[in-house]
Amino acid sequence: MFTPERLVLARKRRRMTQAALAAASGLSPQSINAFEKHRKEPSAETLASLAWLLRFPPSFFAAPPAPEMQLDAVSFRAPTKMSALERDATLSSGAIAASLNTWLERRFRLPPPHVPTYPHLQPEQAAEQVRSAWGLGEGPVPNLVHLLEANGVRVFSLAPDCLDADAFSLIQSGTPYVFLNTRKTGERGRFDAAHELGHLVLHTEHRVAGGRGGEPEANAFASAFLMPRAGVVAQQLTNASVERILSAKRRWGVSAMALAYRLKDLGLLSEWRHTQTVKKLAQMGYRTAEPHSLLARESSQLLAKVFDALRAKGMSAADVAEQMDIHPDDLNDYVFGLVPVSLDGGRQDEQHTPTPPARPGLRLVHG
Repeated sequence: MFTPERLVLARKRRRMTQAALAAASGLSPQSINAFEKHRKEPSAETLASLAWLLRFPPSFFAAPPAPEMQLDAVSFRAPTKMSALERDATLSSGAIAASLNTWLERRFRLPPPHVPTYPHLQPEQAAEQVRSAWGLGEGPVPNLVHLLEANGVRVFSLAPDCLDADAFSLIQSGTPYVFLNTRKTGERGRFDAAHELGHLVLHTEHRVAGGRGGEPEANAFASAFLMPRAGVVAQQLTNASVERILSAKRRWGVSAMALAYRLKDLGLLSEWRHTQTVKKLAQMGYRTAEPHSLLARESSQLLAKVFDALRAKGMSAADVAEQMDIHPDDLNDYVFGLVPVSLDGGRQDEQHTPTPPARPGLRLVHG
């Protein structure tokens, strides 16, 4: 059996054009095109050669087509800086992660989606409505990855060769997905997650994720969601010093720059005071990092519980990869930084899990 869509997926995932794959395999571009267009089926020997070149098991190419992620449903941070190969590789990576989600949903009852959408509201008001719907009050948001998972969002890590995407989200067949760069600081990872939540909440119906103003709107949502107006005002941060901002940012789990901008947005810092504050923070190294931060990068509760349950049934992560027809290192890419997974030759990452909100309703499907 041969599924042409799987050859397209594998080729794009490895950042190869038809011409590049033809040159590497010794086949003609016409043959590669014919394989992908359902006009010709490769021999077993040819398929084995293509599988080796593309670093996928031969069985990968016999599986049903993976869920396709449409470019117009995704908002990349800086699309003009991404080549077509980079975009295709990132979307293909997301499609394989969606296949992992399908595999999991066949074996577990995962939390159903509960992400309200407000395409008619401004970001500030939409953030307030989501906080109200999720019972967050005016205090700091707890572990945001746990919160998203508890409300039915499937959170995966960006593969290491897709980090130019920074983060992205979309709704695929009714299921919301968020893909995060888990190599960032805890503060920036939280803002990224809130930013992608903003896309899911705001950019539906007539309000398109990749439309003009989409990124600023998602940033405004993230700022208001992580630092609610009433909660920040109650801290009495009017004309706050840099030292006071560095202290207050720990409460909200955000970067110093993000809090300074929020204070300006709320009228608690003047334009001049904000400019001076940003300059000083930059001099102290806070433009690109969070010096001396103790905030751990957020991990996944849902994926941790899933792999614990699988291990209890005698199934390793390598077994999961085999059933998905991918290599263990590829599986590791989608959960790296979210949950420790031990694989031969794979990466491991030590996590410190903050106190979570209500646990997701994860149940194993028996039989």
